[in-house]
Amino acid sequence: MINAQDIKNGTCIRLDGDLYFCIEFLHVKPGKGNTFMRTKLKNVVDGRVLERRFNIGEKLEDVRVERRPYQYLYMDGDDAIFMNQETYEQIPIAKELITGADYMKESDIVEVVSDASTETILFAEMPIKTKLKITYTEPGVKGDTATNTLKPATVETGATVRVPLFCNEGEIIEVDTRDGSYQGRVR
Repeated sequence: MINAQDIKNGTCIRLDGDLYFCIEFLHVKPGKGNTFMRTKLKNVVDGRVLERRFNIGEKLEDVRVERRPYQYLYMDGDDAIFMNQETYEQIPIAKELITGADYMKESDIVEVVSDASTETILFAEMPIKTKLKITYTEPGVKGDTATNTLKPATVETGATVRVPLFCNEGEIIEVDTRDGSYQGRVR
């Protein structure tokens, strides 16, 4: 159990039977009345964001979570098979629990977050930026770069990314795994 005033960004608590991560908090001291904590909590399972207010001194059930690096090996149906970097144990994780799964390629290192008490996997997250090779895109026409126009490009994982007209097949680009946006070319 933790006190409400101990909530910080990244703290995981159990509320109404669900697990939530604190993504934003504010310690409020109004001119009149009691001090309280205003928080934004993100549901671990479905990603919904909930705004909640806690009185100072209120007891909350905290959940100890562990973050470990796992290496992506291959897809097996709807599950992705990962290997623990320390024990070499292989585990399946459902594709919907992985953020940025469309941009994941073999041997990528993914951070897996699990509940330490029950050893259940909560979610897995890719690094924010990843480097991918363009496997197919329409060729850009010379002199067609006056406007900031984007074209679709297929990358090595099979996902489609919107890239500027000057990007060609075979180039390596940097992609934001949260929203699939083009970040730049890698030289």
